[in-house]
Formats: sequence, C-alpha cells, structure tokens
Amino acid sequence: MSNIQHNNEVLVKVEGLSKKFCKDLKTSLWYGVKDLVTGIRGGSKNRSLRAKEFWAVKDINFELRRGECLGLIGHNGAGKSTLLKILNGLINPDEGKVIIKGRVGALIELGAGFNPILSGRENIYNNGAVLGFSRKEIDSKLEAIIAFAELDEFIDMPVQHYSSGMKVRLGFAVAAQMEPDVLIIDEVLAVGDLGFILKCFKTIDTILPRTAVIFVSHSMPMISRMCNQIILMDKGKSKYQGKDVGKAIDLYYTRFTNNDSNLIFDDGSLKIKSLKVLNGAETETGIMLSWGDDLDIEVVLSKLRKVNDLEFFFIIVDKEQRPVASLLRNINFEFIYKHDNLIAFKVLHEKLQLSKGVYSINFAVRSAITKEPVYRENNVLSFQVSYPKESWEPFMLDSKFSSL
Repeated sequence: MSNIQHNNEVLVKVEGLSKKFCKDLKTSLWYGVKDLVTGIRGGSKNRSLRAKEFWAVKDINFELRRGECLGLIGHNGAGKSTLLKILNGLINPDEGKVIIKGRVGALIELGAGFNPILSGRENIYNNGAVLGFSRKEIDSKLEAIIAFAELDEFIDMPVQHYSSGMKVRLGFAVAAQMEPDVLIIDEVLAVGDLGFILKCFKTIDTILPRTAVIFVSHSMPMISRMCNQIILMDKGKSKYQGKDVGKAIDLYYTRFTNNDSNLIFDDGSLKIKSLKVLNGAETETGIMLSWGDDLDIEVVLSKLRKVNDLEFFFIIVDKEQRPVASLLRNINFEFIYKHDNLIAFKVLHEKLQLSKGVYSINFAVRSAITKEPVYRENNVLSFQVSYPKESWEPFMLDSKFSSL
C-alpha cells in the first residue's frame, strides 16, 4: 500500500449516532422491559423520547483517517464521555452506526480495564490480549511499556495500590506502546504531571502517522497542540464541526461569558449600578482585547447607607474559575464621590499580558479599617484576550532579549 493510500485510509466512520438515557432508574428499567418485549415480537425500537428521557448524544457524524487527530470538546454533560463509550463498544447506540477498522486502544476512564488485584505486569498482559496481541508480541513490548510508565519498582505491586498518576502512566504506556490503529484518550491525562504529559504528546506525535486519535480534554492548549479537526458538543449535539480548531475553542470559551452573576455577600451598604470595560472591541462573544491592550474598567455604585473608607478588589479568574490576578486600590472617597448616594471611579491596568482565553472578574469590597466584608459578587464582568497562539501559562510577560 502506498503512503498516500495509507494516510487516506478511513479508520473510524460514524453515521447518525444517537443515544438516549432516562433520568429515573425505575422508569429506565420499565422502558428496557418494554423494548425487550417489543424486540422479541419483531417490533421496532421506540425512536422518540418518552417521559423522563433525554438525548445524551444526538445525530453525530464524522470520519477519521489514519494520521488525523479529532478533538472532542464541550462542557460537562455535553455528551463527550457517552460518545467515547459508544466508540469503544462499552454501550450500544439507539440510532446510527459506528465502523472502526483495526485495533482500538482506549483511555476513557481512570483505571478502566485494570484488574485491581493483579499486578501492573499482569495487567499489561491482560490489556495486550484484549487488544488482540499474542503473548510473544506483548513480551517484545513489555520492557518498553514498563520504562515508559516509569514503574520499574512498582510493576509487580497490585494496581489497587497505585496512585492516580501511576494508573495513568501505566494505561497510556500500554495504549501507546501497543500502537493501536485507533487511540481514544479521555480527560485522564489531566491527572498526570506536566513532564509526563509532554512525554505523552511526544509519543503521540511519533505514532500519529500510523494511528487515528480521538482526544477529549478541557485543556484548550492541549486541544490546540494535538488536533487537526474538532467537534464542539453541547447537550449531545454537534455545535461546531470542522478543521478550524481555533474557532471551536473560541466558541467553547464563550459559554463562560453567559454565566449569571453570583452574589456572594452583601451587607446592604452598596449596590452595583454599572460596571463595564470601556475599551476593546464589542463582539458577539463579548469584549475582545488583544494581548498588550489596556484594561480600562468603569465602576458606578449606589451608596445605600453611610460607609467608611473602603478597599476595592477586582479578582481576575480564568475559564476554569482559578484566580490568576487581582487589582487592588484603597480609594479616597473625596476622589470618587459624585454625590451623596453615588460612588464612581475608573481602574486602569496598562498593557495586559494575560494569555489567550476568556476571563471573568469577581468584585469585592471591604472596610479599609476593620477589613470586614461589605460586598462580593462573582462574574460581574467577562472579557476575552486574543492572541495568535495558545499558551500553557496564564501570563505571557513582555520581555526584552539582548546579546551579551
């Protein structure tokens, strides 16, 4: 077979794939009995939703060739894990079909496929046998698997005593070193340390020309690094599908701009009248800033009762709701009073150096003297930072390099 034919070979073909579940176990069992009786009588399966049912996956279609990596992204509950379980043969679809050619290696659940009472070495042989390898073939790969997993000292210890990271290392080592035709990877790589993740990526780069990879992750830098096509899922359906990975990532991020405000604390002294970013481009996904732009925020508060000097906090959090920075200023009230019942001021942060992504701002006020909380509300603002490339790190600091 020529290289062109080899690379164009379709290894995964999915047509009209759908799967429904029931929210109630008792009702689900009853529907199962009814479907079983209908099947015995030669009737067709009920294709419409019944009471308490919902589509976990609905009408998914794609083809994946050798040498391609498909990214599956979407927020929790989007249907990604259900789709992977169908692809791996763990559950059957209600509609549609899946055609997969060759051997399939899957890392879709931490520790899945391992027998906890067997040692790591014994599990390697078990997993290899499931993939269709002979004992002789597994023997030839055994040392490479153990070395890659960095488990030399623990390979004869029962897997039930392994840490999460050790299970990930062993699972990936088996799946990658066996070089399956189709490799399915769920979020499990997030458990490993950065050094091991980078080693996994290097291995995937090596085997990808001979393999088709389906990769699920909430880490957009990982998706951008790995994938040459992508499906964005939401409530079981494909919201975007294509080769423009950056566009799908931007659409994924915009989900965070639609979160409702979350009032955490309010002692009745203040109320937000308006709070907005003054600069940046207005887009359908919200305010867009470029890396290096200023961040200019305007704040107007209604003063509902007398308050002493206050401290104002703006906590910037990333898409995973992790605080990455804060803006703090103890403001003199003479500077910010508009009139007796209004507080207004601006906050300017020059040359924003946050990495590409969507960020939200949590707003907090406390007494400058007693430090007691006065007001706190999360997600009062959202903005997006654009940059041509994804980055692992939360900041890309502007630096100057010069020769010695």
